[in-house]
Amino acid sequence: MPTTKSATKRMRTAEKRRQRNAAHTSRIRTQRRKVLAAIEAGNRPEARKNFSELASLYDKAVKKGFLKLNTAARYKARITSKINALPA
Repeated sequence: MPTTKSATKRMRTAEKRRQRNAAHTSRIRTQRRKVLAAIEAGNRPEARKNFSELASLYDKAVKKGFLKLNTAARYKARITSKINALPA
């Protein structure tokens, strides 16, 4: 256990951040699974709809500092290319 007041506060804030980051990660992964499932099924409209929500989550994660800009851009580009490869 921490000895000083500041160390106690850092422990509390670190736990809050850990939980917040875990929630962000979980939402992104869940939405990503939905998009990939639609791609596997060959359902382009469903994949596009789910992808727009996923892209929004990535953008919010960048805005909050949870992900770096290029990382989110790379993820979005890879999924976009998979969606575009589906038959129309």
